[in-house]
Formats: sequence, structure tokens, C-alpha cells
Amino acid sequence: MEVLVYLVPLALLLGLLGLAGFMWTLNSDQYEDLDGAGWRAIADDDAVPARVEAQGRASQDAPAG
Repeated sequence: MEVLVYLVPLALLLGLLGLAGFMWTLNSDQYEDLDGAGWRAIADDDAVPARVEAQGRASQDAPAG
């Protein structure tokens, strides 16, 4: 039972640390654009970087065999 002397303050400290982190995210506007991140994740990016396109052409031009 004497372990509770250490565990209860530790639990309170971790809880306050989590609350402080949550309050920091609220104050730094982390939750302003919730839909934008979701749409950016599923957006169809048609632009292919030039390096990837050049590698694709190089592998198509290489002789087979």
C-alpha cells in the first residue's frame, strides 16, 4: 500500500501534463481545419515529379534482355 504514495502523485502529474499538452494544442490552433487534412490525404495528385517521370522513361527505353 505504500507504493500508492508514489503512484498517486505520478498519476496526477501525468494527467496534468496531458491536460497542459491539450491546452497548448487548443491555443496554437491545431484544431482549426479538421476537414482540410482529410481532403489533402485523399486528393488525387496528378502531378508526377520530374525525377520519377524520367526514371519511368529510362526503364521503358532500356532494351529487354
